Amino acid sequence: MAVTLLAASFVIFGASYAAPGDPVTFLAGGKENLTPEYLAAVRAQYHLDDPFLVQYGRWLGGAVSGDLGRSLQYNDQVADLLAARLPSTLALVGCTAVLFTVLGVGLGVLAAVRGGRVDAAVVAGTTLATSVPPFVVATALISLFGVRLGWFPVMGGGSLWHLTLPAVTLAVGALAVVSRVTRQSMIEQRELDHVTVARASGLSERLIVVRHVLRGALGPIVTMCGLVTAGMLAGTVIVEAAFGLNGVGSLLVNAINTHDFPVTQAVLLLMVTAYILVTTLVELVQPLIDPRARRPA
Repeated sequence: MAVTLLAASFVIFGASYAAPGDPVTFLAGGKENLTPEYLAAVRAQYHLDDPFLVQYGRWLGGAVSGDLGRSLQYNDQVADLLAARLPSTLALVGCTAVLFTVLGVGLGVLAAVRGGRVDAAVVAGTTLATSVPPFVVATALISLFGVRLGWFPVMGGGSLWHLTLPAVTLAVGALAVVSRVTRQSMIEQRELDHVTVARASGLSERLIVVRHVLRGALGPIVTMCGLVTAGMLAGTVIVEAAFGLNGVGSLLVNAINTHDFPVTQAVLLLMVTAYILVTTLVELVQPLIDPRARRPA
């Protein structure tokens, strides 16, 4: 984890350093006819004239100690901006995770158990869901349920009611992936010998599905749910912009547009850190779900 975070921090800082645009122009307030002396003074004040490695070392040392710098746009500590925006994004990701886990696993189990037309319908529906971009889903939901029917608010807010449409937008593509993994894992488990023995012993089909098939398929399902949840923090960028949510995603968009490099670097580092933590947690949970994962190779 430490090595991965170190490499990711170097890439993030290097990309921001090499990005087009000069933050000095923004820091100068967009004034015209600025003298070279004034621009040099601004660079020196914010240490922008230091070599790349010196700037990276200063930023990394501050990030480790919790000091992510000061926003060039808001003139406020980046850590305070993240603390104010993060709860909204976490609430959105949490609601979305519940939706795509329940619906995705449910559809996958239904397709694997019923088969036939039900299976074909689930596969066709999930294929369609994965092919539709999130901004198209957001536009359709806003137009139908927000504007035409008026059932849900479409802009701002942090309540569960306000998060319904954004969470559904994020969950559409995710539940399609989870349902397919669940379906495939369930089908593979149904072909194993211990399931055949359980069926031959006279157990009911529902008991076989719950105790043997679904339990054996939990490993890949939990892994995929964890990976999708980990990557969803970055996926909120489009949804927050579409629904006017003041989260980390919209903060990142504004920071990129205004060349607010400290905020951009901090948000990207937060996303990478969250992804690494969630995937590591999934790895630690795997032996608890599947005892075979504890056996040495």
